[in-house]
Amino acid sequence: MENNKNLRNWLNKMELAHPIVIAGPCSAETEEQVLKIAHQLKETDTTVMRAGIWKPRTRPGNFEGVGALGLKWLQKAKQETGLMTATEVANANHVDLALKHDVDILWVGARTTVSPFIVQEIADALKGTDKIVLIKNPVNPDLALWLGAVERFYESDVKNLGVIHRGFSTYEKTRYRNNPEWQIPIDLQNKFPDLPLILDPSHIAGRRDIIFDLCQTALDLNYDGLMVETHFDPDNAWSDAAQQITPAALRQMTIDLRIRKQEGDAVEFRNKLNTLRTKIDVLDHQLIESLGKRMKIADSIGALKKKNNVAILQTKRWNEVLGKMILEGEENQLSEEFILKIFKAIHQESINHQKKVINE
Repeated sequence: MENNKNLRNWLNKMELAHPIVIAGPCSAETEEQVLKIAHQLKETDTTVMRAGIWKPRTRPGNFEGVGALGLKWLQKAKQETGLMTATEVANANHVDLALKHDVDILWVGARTTVSPFIVQEIADALKGTDKIVLIKNPVNPDLALWLGAVERFYESDVKNLGVIHRGFSTYEKTRYRNNPEWQIPIDLQNKFPDLPLILDPSHIAGRRDIIFDLCQTALDLNYDGLMVETHFDPDNAWSDAAQQITPAALRQMTIDLRIRKQEGDAVEFRNKLNTLRTKIDVLDHQLIESLGKRMKIADSIGALKKKNNVAILQTKRWNEVLGKMILEGEENQLSEEFILKIFKAIHQESINHQKKVINE
């Protein structure tokens, strides 16, 4: 699979004056709920109404979706409002039922993307279809696995493709339900700049108060659209209540979001930008040089530990370094999350250098 302009055809044909908005409840609950949300979304920039029909949860016992019955509600919502419809499919049977109910967009969930076997089953069921298929990133931060799922659909002659960035699971506690790991979708954009990229801020955030900021970041990174969970009564939603917003809040959010130009027109702007970028290039070069010097010292420490038969990992020393760096980071307006990520990577590279020295 190679990048080409045709990957954007399905999105271009919509002729939207703004990034595509896909919105609707985490789960279809009742016919009344689906129709009420659909009519409220009709008054927003929403092009596609989404709703979860099958909702296997992380642990059994929670609401797991109404099943195929909900597809009839989506179909009715489409007839009454003219909105396109979208739902998640996780096996060939889901695909068959969704197609029979004229669902316009099918998406593959994060838990499904991790399994090439299931992805291939769904791709085979959709072979040659003109439906739009969106693939969410896998739960683990693995770009190859994400792109592999896209390629399976492409090789099954499914040409209306796109990807959804919904964040990545982590064992560590962060401010997000799922860490955005922005660099991974940026790397995907670099490989396939014409493959439509959509943000799912709801699953990244896990709570509604930071959804706007995530959406603005995505637009600043030239994402093609947003998939936002909406409900007329979010606090009483049957699933993922904390991360859903009302259609009215969605409408206001799309008004407040800023779509920035990729390039400035003024000569003065370009000159200032080039100057600032040059300063960053210089600092980046210095960072690499400093890290190289640091690792040479790590090599010397490894040699000293080898000579004195001392273990590589010194937990007390590591915790002291980390504590100091977090404090220094705060003084320099760097978040604790960022400092932890950077210094854990530096520490791991330092250990690798020392292991190499000791094993020689």
